[in-house]
Amino acid sequence: MATHPLSDADIGDIREQLHELRTEHRDLDQVIAHLSDNPPPDELLVRRLKKRKLLLKDQIELLEQMLIPDIPA
Repeated sequence: MATHPLSDADIGDIREQLHELRTEHRDLDQVIAHLSDNPPPDELLVRRLKKRKLLLKDQIELLEQMLIPDIPA
């Protein structure tokens, strides 16, 4: 994690990135559902989209953790 506190600009940038990643994640959900519901689905494409969706989820979690202040133990 960061060793220095985030500036307001940094926090704004992270929140903007989170919004974009969440939007892409939601859009991928819709595309995957559409492809799966309309046979025959392109299995390779669906697998690639699911992999991308998991990557986005990991990036979202990382950015969310950056917004949580460190609390001394």
